[in-house]
Amino acid sequence: MGNITKSGAQLRPDPRFNSLLAGRFINCLMWDGKKTVAQNVFYSALDIVQKKVADVSPIEVFERAVENVKPSIEVRSRRVGGAAYQVPMQVSPKRQLSLAIRWMIGSCREKKGRPMHELLAEEFVAAYNREGAAMTKRDNVHRMADANKAFAHFAW
Repeated sequence: MGNITKSGAQLRPDPRFNSLLAGRFINCLMWDGKKTVAQNVFYSALDIVQKKVADVSPIEVFERAVENVKPSIEVRSRRVGGAAYQVPMQVSPKRQLSLAIRWMIGSCREKKGRPMHELLAEEFVAAYNREGAAMTKRDNVHRMADANKAFAHFAW
């Protein structure tokens, strides 16, 4: 299927790093079609990341952070005989990516009082080190799936 978005348009890589993942992240970060604002926030965050993590390039920190946050398994509700069960299921690669991006941006938007680029930079570095709010969300999803693996036989 390639790099096609929901609307069928081709996903463009970001201008600075030529990364499709960064392009997708910027699109998800964008509000009201203000792509330039979203790009400025993203690049400012990567500039801060470069100062915090000197030995690795900022785009690598970002890509590793997204990779670390991706969930491999999640729970889905399934109704069987009048009862709803939380059934653990594998997550498709496309959904893994969208969940990781959504969790990272969501965890930054929940925190108030500081500029978004600072919050994003903090979240990238934290996720790169396997900590932070987005990683906590992922761990909770994995813990829920592990707790409900008795219902795995309902996954069909």
